[in-house]
Amino acid sequence: MNSATRRVVLPTRASIAVLAGLGLAAAFALSFGVPLSTVVPLAGGLLGALLVLAGWDLWRSLRLWRQGGLRVERRLPAAFAIGAPTELKLDLVNPGRLAWTLQVFDELDPLFDFEGLPQRLRMAAQSRRTLKFHATARRRGVVVLGLTQVLWRSRAGAFEVRERMGQAQPLRVYPNFAALARYAWLSGDRRLAQIGIKNFVQRGLGTDFRQLAEYKRGDPLRHLDAKASLRLRRPVVREYQDERDQCVMFLLDCGRRMRADEQSAGAGESSHFDDALDALMLLAYVALSEGDEVGAMTFGGAEGASRDCAPRKGMGTLNALMNKMHDLQPGGHHSDYLAAAEALSRQLRRRSLVIILTNFRDEDSPELQPALRLLRRRHLVLLASLRETALARIAGQAIQGADDATAVASAHLLSQARDDAFARVVDHDKLSIDVEPRALAATLVNRYHQVKRAGLL
Repeated sequence: MNSATRRVVLPTRASIAVLAGLGLAAAFALSFGVPLSTVVPLAGGLLGALLVLAGWDLWRSLRLWRQGGLRVERRLPAAFAIGAPTELKLDLVNPGRLAWTLQVFDELDPLFDFEGLPQRLRMAAQSRRTLKFHATARRRGVVVLGLTQVLWRSRAGAFEVRERMGQAQPLRVYPNFAALARYAWLSGDRRLAQIGIKNFVQRGLGTDFRQLAEYKRGDPLRHLDAKASLRLRRPVVREYQDERDQCVMFLLDCGRRMRADEQSAGAGESSHFDDALDALMLLAYVALSEGDEVGAMTFGGAEGASRDCAPRKGMGTLNALMNKMHDLQPGGHHSDYLAAAEALSRQLRRRSLVIILTNFRDEDSPELQPALRLLRRRHLVLLASLRETALARIAGQAIQGADDATAVASAHLLSQARDDAFARVVDHDKLSIDVEPRALAATLVNRYHQVKRAGLL
């Protein structure tokens, strides 16, 4: 982009006021009987002088700006997360010997909300300033931060010149990983109940031997190691941990029903798909931190837009999942559960915990039931369905008239019908869940811990 297309020259309010004043003065002179032959040459001469001064001011200001104008350096965070306010910084450097009066505005993608722009300031000579503002992404995926607009005033104040500086930069907006950080912090302090996580692993429980440790009051006596106790001449117990090296595989629905939007994340736009993706990332973090493999496969999206992440161990897998799925969006197609189950069965031979994330409807039963039966031949299957919060909100509202009574009764009836249909399609499986979006992440982690503790895999 050349400098001509980046620069726009605008008259200041003071210039417009001067021209308007000159016109009013000429009108008043004519209204008071001053001859036209006198007013026109005088007003024309003044106007010409003003234009010459303004032109000289613009030429001089542009020359001085080119000789020692500002530089803009943008500092960006390593990543953006949907719904999370992020601080951005603009470093302004004035290497010249003149001060400048400015307005600064950063060209953010329309999918961002922002606070702190534009900003007015006066840049002293040979100085450096850092401007800070906050941006909040309302959608995942690839976004573009455009150029930085700087509106500077000419030396005599006749014009304002808008410059577009810097370079456009593509950025990635990831799912909100604040839940991961909060889980990691709370797990270290044994306060996971604050976010609804139960069944925290306790010392000595599990199925895999971990280590020998000195006996402490409360340790199960059946875990006493007689040989080690005799050898060390003090009580020693065997410590166990939950079985590791297991596999958790996600099957993520990207069909049209996952586009339901109830803004359950509390900031910005949030669809059921966003809530499901956040829950997937949280449980992936939990499973990887406990030594299991994690993989994911999508279905129901646009043709050619499916993603497939083979199961792997290590926290690097979480980064791979983030990078591969951060720009996924639910499409407008119907989700084929049976085709997805067949594809997963061909790919995944090892017995695994398969978690299907979807938005269940009663009409899905003819396809969903055979898909579940196919997967259950080899795998432990957990169907996690998201239900709209509107039904519970209507069912719990106060009844103040006949219309309210009808609405409440209908909501209860629909809710019960959904519960019955879900129970039928999962064959009354106690592992599967049908919850509101805000409860999905914690409920999934609790189910995962139940599977681990019970040794179901």
